[in-house]
Amino acid sequence: MGLFGRKNKLNWIDLNQEEQLRELFEKKGNALIFKHSTRCGISSMALSRFESEFQEKEELPIYMLDLLNHRSLSNLVAELSGVRHESPQVLVLHHKELVYQASHGMINAGEINDLQL
Repeated sequence: MGLFGRKNKLNWIDLNQEEQLRELFEKKGNALIFKHSTRCGISSMALSRFESEFQEKEELPIYMLDLLNHRSLSNLVAELSGVRHESPQVLVLHHKELVYQASHGMINAGEINDLQL
């Protein structure tokens, strides 16, 4: 079993500590953050679609933020990124710069797959 008691289709890293989150915004590297509400049908649909379309890349670690258990971290994501909180929501960082952000039905794994990181 993976995160949230469900079988993972991707190799998600559980984002659950403030230090871990701050490091993503401060390091020279890449990161994808998927903000997910385990009680929201729309979030579950967006996650399922994302998992079926996203192509994992070694150079883009993927982090899952469980909003029900870590709402304060979601607020910190909004503060650090300057992007208003929504759920579901995906943000991609490249060398401290936000290069992609989308929420709900606008989350497009194909666009992320095409990013030059």
